[in-house]
Order: sequence, then C-alpha cells, then structure tokens
Amino acid sequence: MPQKSEFDKLVDVDKGFVSREIFVDADVYKEELEKVFTRAWLMVGHESLIPNPGDFFTSRMGEESVILCRDKKDEIHVFLNSCRHRGMKVCRYESGNTSLFTCPYHSWTYTTDGKLQGVPLYKSLYDGVLDREANSLVSVAKLHNYKGSIWATWDKSAPDFLTYLGDAKIHLDQALDCRDGREGGSEVIGVHKWVFPANWKFAAENFLGDTYHNPSHRSVDLIGIGPSAAAGKKGRRDDELEKAQHVWISFPQGHGVHSALQPDENQYVESFLDNPILEEYFRHCFEERKKRLGEDAKLLPFVGTIFPNTSYHGRQPRGLCAWHPHSPTSTEGWRFFLVDKDAPKEAKDYLRRYYMRYSGPAGMTEQDDMENWLYATAASTGTVARRYPFNYQQSMGAYSTDHKLGGQVSVQITEQIARGFYNRWASYMRSADWDELLGSPARNRQAAE
Repeated sequence: MPQKSEFDKLVDVDKGFVSREIFVDADVYKEELEKVFTRAWLMVGHESLIPNPGDFFTSRMGEESVILCRDKKDEIHVFLNSCRHRGMKVCRYESGNTSLFTCPYHSWTYTTDGKLQGVPLYKSLYDGVLDREANSLVSVAKLHNYKGSIWATWDKSAPDFLTYLGDAKIHLDQALDCRDGREGGSEVIGVHKWVFPANWKFAAENFLGDTYHNPSHRSVDLIGIGPSAAAGKKGRRDDELEKAQHVWISFPQGHGVHSALQPDENQYVESFLDNPILEEYFRHCFEERKKRLGEDAKLLPFVGTIFPNTSYHGRQPRGLCAWHPHSPTSTEGWRFFLVDKDAPKEAKDYLRRYYMRYSGPAGMTEQDDMENWLYATAASTGTVARRYPFNYQQSMGAYSTDHKLGGQVSVQITEQIARGFYNRWASYMRSADWDELLGSPARNRQAAE
C-alpha cells in the first residue's frame, strides 16, 4: 500500500505517466472510497424520478445504497439506506411510493423525512433510553438540486455545489437545459443499470473527452446509427457538430469536457425529411435556441465528466452517467436518459429508441467502450504489466489558459484533461484540505512565494 507521500509517484502529471496500481490495487481502492467518495459531490438521481410526495428512488454513493425521496412537504432528501438498529436496508425496492420505510429485520420504521417513528415494544424496552431524533436515518451533509439533477456529499465542509462545479457549469448546462435554450426542463425517460469488470476510473476518463479512441467505434460509424438513421448517413452525431471548432477543456476541480463552438454562419441541417413532426421539432428547437441565447448558442456539448464519477452525453444521446464502484475491478454503470419534459410524444419515442440503440449494455457504441475498459483492467492485474505505467503524454502543454471558456483549453485532441483528472484524484488521496483543493488565495500566494 503506497504511503500518502507516494501518490505523486503513482500520478506523475509532469512527465505524463500514471501507475496501473490505481486501477487494480485493493488498498488504493479502499482509500479512495474514504477520501474521494465521502468528500466529493456525487450525482444521485433526478427530481423527475420522484415527482410526487412519498416517491422514492434507491441510488448509490460510492459502494453504499442511498434513498432519494420526496417527503410529505414536497422536500427532497437523500438518506443512507441502512437501519440505525442493525443496519438492514430499510428500502429494498428500486423505486415507488410510500409513507414509511420499514426495516424488515426488527420493524423499526422511518418517515420520508428520515425521522424514526415506529419502534416495536418501545415503552417496555426503550422508554427513557432511546433518543428518536439521534437515531433518524443518516442524511447526507449537503444536497443540491441543479436544474433537476440531484447532487449530494457526505462532507459538511465541502464547498457549495456551484463552487465545486466551477466553469464546467455552462457545459453541464447543455445536457440539462431544454434543447431550445430554456433553462432546465429535462426529465428522465429511462435508466439503464449494468455491471462490468473494469475500474470505474476508466469509464470516467473515457467521457472526459477521449476522442483519440474513436477508431474503436469504426464499425458503428460505417453502418451509421446517427439520430436520423437516414439512408446514406454515416456517423453517430448531430449534423450541427460537423463544421464546429472542437475544444477540450480541463478544469482545476478535476472536471473535463469536450465541447464544440459553431461557426457564425451555422444553419440548421435538415435531417428528418421522412418524418415531418420530428423535422419541425428539431428545426424549431434550433431556431429558438439561437434567438434565446444569441452568441452563447454557438456552444454545443459533446461529452464530459464531473469529478469524480458523473459523466454526460450532451446531445445525442443525451443523458447523465454514474460510474458506481463495486471493487477495484468492477463497476456498476447507470445511464439516466434525458429528454425535454414538454417535447412531443413522437420525439420522446424516437429518442428512446435511439438511446437504446446507441448506449447501455446492449448499445452498439457502449459495447465497444466496455470491451476496452475491461481488457485494460484485466491487463493491469498482471505481475509484469503492473511494473509499467500508462502513458498520458499526448499534447503535453498544448493548451491555453486565457480562453473565454475558462480552464485549460486545447483545440486539438489531448490527454491534458486526463492528466488534470488524475492530478485532482491524487490531491484527494493525499488528504488535502478543502483550501488546497479549491486553490484558496492564501495558499496560492504561499506557493508563489
């Protein structure tokens, strides 16, 4: 097990090397559960999954089960899914509606705001001893509803969510805002869940903006499973991205995105001539977005990862991904597929079919990615292989720090985003306090001196 001072050796961003140990070592994994997943902001779900009082959705934070629920007063909560008596799950369903969570072991019951309500034989066994309030369900330290997506952290000293998000905000917005430019307005139309034999960081890194791996999807690109699936069309993406200037951005918080800036003369490209309803919907959204956002409408999303384990696809397919760790070599992937809540039914049905064709355990593109991740993980367990680090030297220093989008911006394919991600991971693993992680002015001055 490496000492804290050795994490810089495992992640050497100056030379561009990352040790395979961080993807397979059991002790490293145990420590990152403690130092990363108990402190960072984690995405646990979406408000559209719990629209009514009493609704719940069981989610995860790190390895632990949590309950995302809406109480009788319409307030949203996230609780550890564990009875305070002997630890049994108080909710064993994936979703539903209830007035009480009842532990099946000894029948302690909790209200949807987490309070301990029912204790069998209370007067004869616990009266005068049991503090009900002190034995409520364990709640997260902080919770934030950001445009419908629900985020939480166990760390009461963590910064507020928007500070944590930083300049990555406008990129995540592209996935959460309506297609016509209105703020928010998304809903989840389905969730895929599956387990694959790979370390969670491979998936998170892939969505930072690893465009270099596109040859993996060559067969899919050749047959053309793009949104319209029109005859003669190739590729997997919106036509809007064809003439755009692509940018890869690394943020100091560890987030990374791959976005695109459209040219001034960009016009709508007809893509659904065989379906007038879809053609009218997508054209309307394109034109309304330009009117509403003006110059800002040029920014389009591709992919990104919000440190540590929440990724997104911005347009097609549009959704949020959570990479839940199971072990050093096992991950549970969750995809929350998003559409505009007020989109016409035909558009939602079309997008649902495309999302399933593209993503998830049976998606044509996701299968390519998972094959890479699981073989990379398996190869990293070898006795000889573990002696040799992974190479992250692509486009060293090829970025600008004075771009209007903030962060370190590259206009060429780069691994700077991955280097930034693992540098931030190492900072957490060194048990750095939040002042250091946020880069406080006082610490920056000391470093300069």
